[in-house]
This record gives sequence, structure tokens and C-alpha cells, in this order.
Amino acid sequence: MFYDHKLMSQLPTLSATEVTSERLLLRKAHHADRDGLIELMTDPEVQAYLGGPRPRSEVEQHFDTSIANSTPSPGNFVIADNTTNRVIGTLMLARRSADRPGHVTEGGGELELGYVLRRSAWGAGFAYEAATAALRAAADELPDQPVLVVTQTANQRSLKLAARLGFRPVSTFEEFDAEQTLCTAPLFMFRV
Repeated sequence: MFYDHKLMSQLPTLSATEVTSERLLLRKAHHADRDGLIELMTDPEVQAYLGGPRPRSEVEQHFDTSIANSTPSPGNFVIADNTTNRVIGTLMLARRSADRPGHVTEGGGELELGYVLRRSAWGAGFAYEAATAALRAAADELPDQPVLVVTQTANQRSLKLAARLGFRPVSTFEEFDAEQTLCTAPLFMFRV
């Protein structure tokens, strides 16, 4: 499939501020999410393929500064249970910086899907449900384009989820001192 490489970096991201699914609400972060988000960034198992856990004091300071002083970036969501509003994880559907490795277009800037879930939410299908909801919303709003998932090759659970979503591995490369697998899928395949 042909994509206009120059146009890729000019394309917008998902503008929706909330996306819902059967069990989940993708929304902006609230101050009440603080403990759940800090748990995500400091849990050694959750962060095993993301560079390891960060020190709690550093995460607390970052969270308190960023929540107090910024507006959420388009495409960045907290994944919350839609009945309890409890944080399950985070999801990002934003542009991959052209200066990072791992692209399928010459100019880069493709949409990249990323997700992190609390350990207590693993194995319940939440990552699949959240990713599907976000990709469907993007497919309804944005022009067709490639979407990327980049994960450490050692992260077999993430690679299985990417395959289940319909992403196909296309290459590997080194980043963050580890081999990464680049997977891609066309956005149109998520249209309902």
C-alpha cells in the first residue's frame, strides 16, 4: 500500500478526549489516578520491558508536576474501568518521532500504539479491548495510514497481543539497549 511520506508528519492524531468500550473508558488523567499511575511506573514486572521501574520519589514528583501544569496530549489516555473509574493502565496513540528508529515510511511520523496495564489487570483482555476501541475511533476520524506497535522482541506477551490485533512484524532494530520488533497494520482495517 502507498502512503504519502511527506504527508505522514503533517497528519493529526486522534482528537477524541474519551473513547468507550464495553468495559472500559479511555480518558484524560485525573489527580485521583495518582496512586494507580505511580504503581504502573514503579512496578518491576510492569516495567520489565520498558527500561525497568523508576524510583517512586521521581515518579511522584513527575506526576505532581505534569498533572498540575499541563493539558493532556492528544492520543494519551488513562484506561479506566467504566463502572468504578479505577485506573487499569494507560494507552497512547500518537506520532512516533521521526528521529527515533523504527519506521515504515521514509519521513516517519506514523501513528504508534502503546499500552501499559497494571499487573492486577493482566490476562483479562483489557489491553486488547482498549487498543481496539482507540484504533476504531482513529479509523473513523483519520485518513488511512500505517499504525505501528514497537515492543522489545523479548516481550512475547506484547507481540502476541499485537498479532491478535492484526499487526504484523516487519523488522527489528536496536533501541534502549535491546532488540525491538516493529509491527504494523493499516488503520483502515479497524473500521467497523
